Amino acid sequence: MKRVIICLTLAFLGGCDQLSRILPNNPPFEDIPKTTTPELAPETVTPVATPPPPSAARTVEQFDTTSEQQRAAAVSQAKSNGGRSLGRTVASLGAAGEPGIWLKTTLVDQPQKGRVVYPAKGTRVVVDLIPLDNAAGGAQLSLAAMRLLQADLTSLPEVEVFALQ
Repeated sequence: MKRVIICLTLAFLGGCDQLSRILPNNPPFEDIPKTTTPELAPETVTPVATPPPPSAARTVEQFDTTSEQQRAAAVSQAKSNGGRSLGRTVASLGAAGEPGIWLKTTLVDQPQKGRVVYPAKGTRVVVDLIPLDNAAGGAQLSLAAMRLLQADLTSLPEVEVFALQ
């Protein structure tokens, strides 16, 4: 029973890639084919090196590897009201093993900088907007972005999305 609860919790937090390291008789994560994320063009998004979480990560703090400076910059840069509105979307927690402050969404067709506003809390954050190939719509927020927006990690917050370029 404990194993089932642990597995469901890890899967819910988007840490599915961690299951192969925890459960016996599973192939190593490196053997599982992965989908690739489009490379962010340097002229549209300033790359910030955010290390991946350690393989032994178990807590939210361990999975969120963004630095204090990155978090502070993402919040302070979001205070302006500029940008072009792309619309509203319902976001779920993205893969906890993918570092950074990002939003994967069907509202963009190329990587770019953006701002996400969470009206329920009045919070906002600058994110990397990444195209999401999903006919059903919706979006995925990084663990760091969800925390900065003060959204409950188990919720599906409705957010407003703005392009900053």
